Amino acid sequence: MANIIVIGTQWGDEGKGKIVDLLAEYADYVVRFQGGNNAGHTMVVEGEQFISHLVPSGILQGKTCFIGNGVVVDPEVLLGEIEYLKSKGIDVGPDKLKISERAQVIMPYHKAIDLGREKMKGDKKIGTTGRGIGPCYEDKATRRGIRFVDLLDPEGFADKVHTILKEKNFYLTGFLSEDAIDPEEVIGKYNQYARQLAPYVENVSVSIYTGMQENKHVLFEGAQGTHLDIDHGTYPYVTSSNTVSGNAACGSGIGPMEITGVLGIVKAYTTRVGSGPFPTELFDDIGDTIQKKGAEFGATTGRKRRCGWLDTVILENAIRLNSISGLVITKLDVLGGLDEIKICTAYDYNGKILNHFPADLDILAACNPVYETLPGWQEDISAIRKFKDLPKNAKDYLNRIEELVETPIDIVSVGPGRKETIVLRNCFD
Repeated sequence: MANIIVIGTQWGDEGKGKIVDLLAEYADYVVRFQGGNNAGHTMVVEGEQFISHLVPSGILQGKTCFIGNGVVVDPEVLLGEIEYLKSKGIDVGPDKLKISERAQVIMPYHKAIDLGREKMKGDKKIGTTGRGIGPCYEDKATRRGIRFVDLLDPEGFADKVHTILKEKNFYLTGFLSEDAIDPEEVIGKYNQYARQLAPYVENVSVSIYTGMQENKHVLFEGAQGTHLDIDHGTYPYVTSSNTVSGNAACGSGIGPMEITGVLGIVKAYTTRVGSGPFPTELFDDIGDTIQKKGAEFGATTGRKRRCGWLDTVILENAIRLNSISGLVITKLDVLGGLDEIKICTAYDYNGKILNHFPADLDILAACNPVYETLPGWQEDISAIRKFKDLPKNAKDYLNRIEELVETPIDIVSVGPGRKETIVLRNCFD
């Protein structure tokens, strides 16, 4: 039995969707354990692109997929995604997709508050996607959230909506200068969602545990990246949940001793969407070249991603925080054609060398990257399927990453398609 967590090591957008889709072939279950539809996973199969925001990527492989209790779910978005996947010929029936009865429900007032706050902040906005993720997690923490088990109880749900909206409407109209929300409209719409989603809802913790007892392989799918973690990321420019591997157990209802390995996904360079310090960010033609060649636009927001050189300071941070047992390097092909490639190995803060990621964002913003420079390669590597066939300089680059972070590389992605991959070690073997 192998139970593997797939985690982003940077600021998200590392290519986790492709890797989960690739590894799902060897898994029986695929579990999403945190975040909401503020994350997007892009997969390319036989030249066709699929984008999912809530449904785990393993659905393309026909695996049983679970949305864990740690996820916040917008029912309208989920239903739309189910229909989208069905239109592509993908089976997304209740026997293939399970939703935890304990998962929190994103409500219209969450989205209204999210957007209203960002509007009020003006130039100081955090860069939220405006999808209600943060306000939903807030209500979870203050014990006034609505779970799927509540959604399926029409009378209890109606009482909760009326009670909650007394406070939310006061805040929306009195502080944010937004329109009030009609409780009856919300109740009617969400009762309809409840009827459609009821067949999918179950005790996900019991289902996953039972599968593990039957020696089924489980793949846990993280969203965003380590440095968007609410505790360990570049706070406050982070998401509203714990994105690190430790939350896979909590967010899906299984014990941590069940985990057998953690794969860290790292892009061959670094990208970031939204605000916050980014030490290796490039503002020159090379940065523009990487952005265009890598098609660096957010799968959820469509926003242009900021691009920079690979940063092993944040990679080392992610390896320690997640107990990463193997790395997956994605988008190595994007670096082809560059005369030289740089790797950040430390930060220079006012003449002091920092080897660990600082919590103080003022310090991080003042850090200058300390670089090693390696020769690049000109060859197109997208058709290569064996490590030994890579250009020498590409192999040297990968070997140097392993040396710097003392963690083996298990998989190298050389293109967006499922087959455009070099597998050095299969974590399910």
